[in-house]
Amino acid sequence: MDFRQLKYFVQIVESGSLAKASRQLFIAQPALSQQIAKLEAEVGKPLLIRTAKGVTPTESGTALHHHARFMLRQLEQALSIARQDPGSVHGMVSVGLAATTVCAVGVSFMRRIREKYPGIVLNVVEGMSGHLAQMMRMGQLDLAILFSRDAVPDLPCEPLVEEELFVMLPQNSDLVPQRRVKISCAETAALPLILPTSIHGLRRRITTEFEQRSLTAHVVAEIDSLSLLMTCVRDGLGVTIKPMAAALLEGRMRERWRTLAFSDADMKRPNYLYSVDPTRLSPAAAVVRTELRETVKDLVRDGVWRGVNLI
Repeated sequence: MDFRQLKYFVQIVESGSLAKASRQLFIAQPALSQQIAKLEAEVGKPLLIRTAKGVTPTESGTALHHHARFMLRQLEQALSIARQDPGSVHGMVSVGLAATTVCAVGVSFMRRIREKYPGIVLNVVEGMSGHLAQMMRMGQLDLAILFSRDAVPDLPCEPLVEEELFVMLPQNSDLVPQRRVKISCAETAALPLILPTSIHGLRRRITTEFEQRSLTAHVVAEIDSLSLLMTCVRDGLGVTIKPMAAALLEGRMRERWRTLAFSDADMKRPNYLYSVDPTRLSPAAAVVRTELRETVKDLVRDGVWRGVNLI
């Protein structure tokens, strides 16, 4: 599959006719039909319904058309940006990040944009994923990293990383024997837990895992402020369940924390990069989306952002 085939396919769907599309694309109709046949063979399903009145997309064709338009728009923006002087790209771009994501990528991301694109002004909004998703729906953000593929169903998203969740406690804590590097869900549920409230997606993820095992968590405090929550854990008031990025709250101070993996549960959280509709994505926002993606990849590959896998 290549971009030329996708371009042909999109034009056919939007023209409603192979003959009309061939005229608009300046390509002979037999050659156009051949390219679409190759595309259908690669997909493994028919993409068009051909009738005497023209063509309409199948269900698979409709899905491909939606994503193909987005991909072609991205390609156009990438080529446009590549042809520009970096200093000529300017504008304000609003990006929504959860608190733990800010810990992992915030400073590196800001520095990267300032150094490469001084004409871009970043507006970084830190918040809970549910609130950020609402802001994306209302058009108040250009980009956001969220934790569900269907957080904003009408907007395009792409997978970034998958974070593992750990039981976190101070290095000097005696709540769990020092020799332990893993812990079960039952053992964790019995510990004094400090967790975010139930409106937080992370809390719902933890609750679901415990309920599947008929476990009731011993929650001693509910705190939606990451800084306050981690301070309480650091001061010995309990333990928490967070991705590794939470250990970066006060800079690269991982040595203060023990992070215990779950021995009997696949506790992970996917991260998706959302953007506004391609027709509304400004050149500056397109640049920032690319740089945010690359920042994440660099941090993971360099071992700065640990406990995650690129997806």
